[in-house]
Amino acid sequence: MAASGAYAAKLPAVPEWLNKGDNAWQLTAATFVGIQSMPGLVVLYGSIVKKKWAVNSAFMALYAYASSLLVWVLVGFRMAFGERLLPFWGKAGVALSQGYLVGRASLSATAHGDTPRTEPFYPEATLVLFQFEFAAITLVLLAGSVLGRMNIKAWMAFTPLWLLLSYTVGAFSLWGGGFLYHWGVIDYSGGYVIHLSSGVAGFTAAYWVGPRLKSDRERFSPNNILLMIAGGGLLWMGWAGFNGGAPYAANIAASVAVLNTNVSAATSLLTWTCFDVIFFNKPSVIGAVQGMMTGLVCITPGAGLVQTWAAVIMGVFAGSVPWFTMMILHKKSALLMKVDDTLGVFHTHAVAGLLGGILTGLLATPELVEIEYPVPGVRGAFYGGGARQLGKQLAGAAFVVAWNVVVTTLILLAIGRVLPLRMPDEQLMIGDDAAHGEEAYALWGDGEKFDASRHDAARVGGGLERDGSAEQGHAGMGARGVTIQL
Repeated sequence: MAASGAYAAKLPAVPEWLNKGDNAWQLTAATFVGIQSMPGLVVLYGSIVKKKWAVNSAFMALYAYASSLLVWVLVGFRMAFGERLLPFWGKAGVALSQGYLVGRASLSATAHGDTPRTEPFYPEATLVLFQFEFAAITLVLLAGSVLGRMNIKAWMAFTPLWLLLSYTVGAFSLWGGGFLYHWGVIDYSGGYVIHLSSGVAGFTAAYWVGPRLKSDRERFSPNNILLMIAGGGLLWMGWAGFNGGAPYAANIAASVAVLNTNVSAATSLLTWTCFDVIFFNKPSVIGAVQGMMTGLVCITPGAGLVQTWAAVIMGVFAGSVPWFTMMILHKKSALLMKVDDTLGVFHTHAVAGLLGGILTGLLATPELVEIEYPVPGVRGAFYGGGARQLGKQLAGAAFVVAWNVVVTTLILLAIGRVLPLRMPDEQLMIGDDAAHGEEAYALWGDGEKFDASRHDAARVGGGLERDGSAEQGHAGMGARGVTIQL
């Protein structure tokens, strides 16, 4: 009996080149990565900051995500994954028409020698969506460096410019068929394109925007640690799509990547926690989330390219090296102390991403690399790649760092000529209410006194006890006049 409906062999909706399994996994992976930003980092940012910055911090992440999508489909995607314009940039173009989006996905600049260009077995629309999620989360991560003081209007102007002028360059150079891709620099899923870029750009932005108020720098405790853990958990679970979707197929590399991702994250979390106990005599929940983050970041450039025992090693380094730079080196460096990187994105993403790129240059196995890279001879130094591969990894990182420092600086200097980059001090004293006219929690007692006359009128209007003064009516409440500092 002939197949019918959606299961027919040849329908406009099911062309011969379409692999339903790959397409389903890629769309699922894209959704996982999207959940990392929305709601993962929105919840994480809204809870890890001081209460008065919860709304502003969450909104910065929300805005970055939404604004990135329109820029991406209008021009950004093809600058990062289209035809070659320059060795580090693709030709700009829209990704909106049916003719373009329903055709087979293709990365036209990735052909290398006798190896044809990369053509996944699903439509271009799937690839556009998946890579958008990567672009968006890069900007959301960058925002973590400037929380608690950046003018929201300046941030709204910054996000599209940085996406077009910085992110697309790194993405094309390393993934889309640019010079670093063809040279053999390994970045499996964004250790350089996403994490090194966001960490360096965030640190640079923090320098130009300026610091938070002194009172905020000295005391910036999370307003909700349980929600912070929930946001971090969404980030961890979503990383299955982050690294599992990088091969553009539901293949062996995807399976290895998802396993290695979880192994590295767990190892790093435990390592960071052990250091906290050893040096501070107690485990820190915030530290555990940071250790989880560095483990996820460190494994990213090599998740589908290294053996699982290597993922354990990378997790140990991820939980120790960034811990050292954040807890020890940071306090001894004048530059690190001067620049107010609110959430320490430089340490958790730039340092961990660079570390992962270097370790991948040592530990990437030739069998797994051959699945993903068309350049012959690409392998870790411990598998015959020698110092040459390690040198390529360092050179690739240097390019990403230099480009992000220069371009981020130029963008912010240009915006600063039109808009103030930093909120004025009087607004910084207030926080969310000054920036948005909204507050995260409608709690009585957050710095305000009890207005007995106003509340007594409400009691009377509601048909409660009418006899006696307002003072007497509220005498039994016990909390009259109490203020709560959050």
